[in-house]
Amino acid sequence: MDILKYKEIYRENLLNDVIPFWLNNSEDKEFGGFFTCLDEKGQVYDTDKFIWLQGRQIWTFSMLYNQVEQKKEWIDLAIRGADFLMDHGRDESGNWYFSLTREGKPLTQPFNIFSDCFAAMAFAQLYKATNNETYKSIALDTFNNIVSRQNDPKGIYNKTFSGTRPLQSFSLPMILCNLVMEMEHIMEPEMVEKTIQNGINSVMNVFYKPEFGLILENVAPDGSFSDSFEGRLINPGHAIEAMWFIMDLASRSDDNVLIKKAVEITINTLEHSWDKTYGGIYYFMDVKGNPPQQLEWDQKLWWVHVEAIISLLKGYYHTGDIRCWQWFEKLHAYTWEHFPDQKNGEWFGYLNRQGEVLFQAKGGKWKGCFHVPRGLFKGWETLDAIAVKHLTLIDSEN
Repeated sequence: MDILKYKEIYRENLLNDVIPFWLNNSEDKEFGGFFTCLDEKGQVYDTDKFIWLQGRQIWTFSMLYNQVEQKKEWIDLAIRGADFLMDHGRDESGNWYFSLTREGKPLTQPFNIFSDCFAAMAFAQLYKATNNETYKSIALDTFNNIVSRQNDPKGIYNKTFSGTRPLQSFSLPMILCNLVMEMEHIMEPEMVEKTIQNGINSVMNVFYKPEFGLILENVAPDGSFSDSFEGRLINPGHAIEAMWFIMDLASRSDDNVLIKKAVEITINTLEHSWDKTYGGIYYFMDVKGNPPQQLEWDQKLWWVHVEAIISLLKGYYHTGDIRCWQWFEKLHAYTWEHFPDQKNGEWFGYLNRQGEVLFQAKGGKWKGCFHVPRGLFKGWETLDAIAVKHLTLIDSEN
C-alpha cells in the first residue's frame, strides 16, 4: 500500500500537467472569460462560453490559491474571469445565463440553476482569497436566489407538462450539500445548519432507497418511487459524488454512523455499476435492469471516475474499511490507464464501453477546468491525510 506514491501521482498531474493546460490555453485575452472548447492540444475549436464552466474555472484557480500556494498568476486569472461574469453573466433579475457568445452576449436563457450554483461557489471562493466585498455580495445574492427557486428551478423554462408526472430531481439537493460547505464562511450559521440538515435528509432519506440499496435520480414529490424512465434512472457518478459530500458534512459533527452509511452506498453503487466485462463505471442505468432512455448509458466518463476516487479515499480515511482501498486501487488503475493524455496533457473526457477514446477534445460544453483538478487536489489532500493517520497509528503502537 504505497500511499505516498499515489499522493505524488495526483500532486504532480495536477500542478505540472492539468493546471498548466488550462492556464496556458483557456483564457480569452481579447474579450475576457475562458474558452472551454479546447481540442486535444489545447487549441480553441468553438468560442461560446458556458456560465457554469466559467464559474467552475474561477473556483478552481481561487481554491488553488487558497489551498495550495498563493500564486499571483492563479488569482489574477480568477479575478479576470470574475470581471467577465460580472459584466455579462446575469439577467436583470440576477439569474445567471447558461451560455454567452465570445463577446458576452446572451445565447441561452437562465434555465439551468447550476449556472447559479457554480457562480455562487466561484465568488465565495474568490472572496476568501481577496476579501473583496463585491464578490461576497454576489455569492450571497446568488445563493438566496437559488433557495427561492429550488422548488421550481427551471421556472418558465420548464418543458414538462405541469401536473401529469411531477418529479423532484436529485441534482440540486446534492449540489446544495457541497455548496453550503463552500459558502459557510460568508453565511449565517442558522442558514448553514438548516441547509445541511435539509440536504442530508433529502439525499439519504428521500432519494436513497433501501430496497434497492441505491440512489435514484428522480422521485415523486412525496418521495415515492415512480415506475417510469425518469423514476427508474440511476446516475452512479452523481450518487457516488454525493457520498463524499455527505462524508464531509457528517465529519463536522463526528457522525460516524452517517459516514459508514455513505461508505456502504458508495460500495453498493460501485458493485452495481461496474462494467464486469470491460471495466469502468457505467454512465446511466435503469434500477430494474431495463434499457435506459439515454443512448450514451454505457459510456465511461471522466468525472464519474474521478469523483468515485474521492469518495473511496475519503471513505478509507474516515473508516479504514479495506473495501474502499481495494476499490480505489482498482479504479485508479482503470482511470490512469484510460483518461490522462500522456502526449498532450489533461484528460480525455469520454470513452466508449470498451475504454476507447470517443472524443479527442479536452473540453467543451460540459467538460471544463473543474472535476479533474478538484479530484486531483482532493486525492492528493486525502492521501496525505491517510499517510499522516497511518504514521500516527504506528507511533502510538510503538
